Amino acid sequence: MMTVKAHYEKLVAHREPYLRRAQTCASLTLPYLYPPTGATGVTNLPTPYQSVGAEGVNNLSSKMILALLPPNSPFFRFSPSSKIQLPEEALSAVEEALSKIEREVMDETERLVFRPALNEAAKHLVVAGNVLLNLRDEGLKVYHLDRFVVRRDAMGTPIEIIVMESVAPSTLTPEVLAFCKIDSATIDKNEDINLYTHVERRGPGGEWSVKQELNGYSVPESDGIYPADACPWLALRWAKIDGEDYGRGYVEEYLGDLISCEELSKAIVQGSAAAAKVVFLVEPSGMTNVKTVTKAENLDVITGRASDVTVLQMQKFADFQVAMTELERLEGRLRRVFLLNSSIQRKGERVTAEEIRYMAGELEDALGGIYSLLTQELQLPLVQCLMAQMKKQRKLPSLPKDSVKLTIITGLEALGRNHDLEKLRVFLEYLSPLGPEVIARYVSVDEYVTRIATAIGITSKGLVRSSEEIAQEDQQSSMMGLATQMAPEMVKAMAAQGAGSPDQTQE
Repeated sequence: MMTVKAHYEKLVAHREPYLRRAQTCASLTLPYLYPPTGATGVTNLPTPYQSVGAEGVNNLSSKMILALLPPNSPFFRFSPSSKIQLPEEALSAVEEALSKIEREVMDETERLVFRPALNEAAKHLVVAGNVLLNLRDEGLKVYHLDRFVVRRDAMGTPIEIIVMESVAPSTLTPEVLAFCKIDSATIDKNEDINLYTHVERRGPGGEWSVKQELNGYSVPESDGIYPADACPWLALRWAKIDGEDYGRGYVEEYLGDLISCEELSKAIVQGSAAAAKVVFLVEPSGMTNVKTVTKAENLDVITGRASDVTVLQMQKFADFQVAMTELERLEGRLRRVFLLNSSIQRKGERVTAEEIRYMAGELEDALGGIYSLLTQELQLPLVQCLMAQMKKQRKLPSLPKDSVKLTIITGLEALGRNHDLEKLRVFLEYLSPLGPEVIARYVSVDEYVTRIATAIGITSKGLVRSSEEIAQEDQQSSMMGLATQMAPEMVKAMAAQGAGSPDQTQE
């Protein structure tokens, strides 16, 4: 039977082209993500001649995290399933209870400090197109592409993941060392041991089996089963390529421009350094003495002839101008594709905020497909795994099966809601010249307010009054106003009636 280590090394050959491509992309952006083969420290890392690649990766990954994991607001929503029929009076209580569960899950994400790990994962997705996340009781752990292999089925769903990680011998118990035939007396305490974790999807229900191997032996009590929808190992991709087990990175799509930008930047920097060097040439047969020129101080008067002394020049100004023009064009294109704000605003004194918002929206819409993929492969499984972990720790109640629907409300859906909100605003702007009377006659105000609340992402029920409530309140106000107007007349009538009573009694 093949060991997990041998199976891992067999699949490494298939991963190798993707890893080499990731190293090339990292060398032009963030070299520390994937050091060159054989690099042992920071001194061996390459230093790019341009910074637009690093700036673009950092900016794009930050935008991704803000969109996928917005601060101070949940990126998901629980709602009662359509299969369950609830009375109207119980629906509000159920939604309130589900909202409480949402807050508890979000508090758990903040406690486990998801954001730094997801930010690191986002950088790997942008540069290499692949990264592996493991949800543990202590938080999220990120595995780089050079530490795992993955196989997927025809639909792109992972069916097998093998992870290689280095562990210190001091962290292992004596029982584990003895079972795996590792001599604690002779082993080098400063040398890590490779631990292999094999996760595989099996069975008709799609359950996941997991086991660990150390030194060719199965680690005791490492075997386990994960539910189909709660596997804590998430193999993420930037771009889905049909028939491929690994994804492609965003940097790879614009690798040509980055290489050209790097070469031009290198040529300009080196050429500028050579041009900055000042060398004086003295005519050998001239009257001017070289030592006299060399030793002369500022404002000294020496004997010589000006035509005997010249300065060495490269005479490459025109060539540098061509290179600089091409470099600026490449940098501008790279800044646009990496959504850098400096590329959005055109040069000019009068640039409207509306123009900036429009161009920024166009650029961000280009990432809609990425949002949809990460919604299915990152956000949804992450919430499901976290809820399963919290239920196991008795931090969440067990909900009836198929009673609650989980919906992701950020990413692509958030972009769609922003577009709806913008269309409603433009619609009202076009109607404003007609006057408030015409708008009030032809536009349903309560429907407009409801659509605004839906586009923003809040529930209008209980917050916005319906037309019936407003009509009832107006009727009550009218009756109260009429009563207020009639009150003086009624007082006079009652006073007059009271004044006439004694006379009638006397008669």
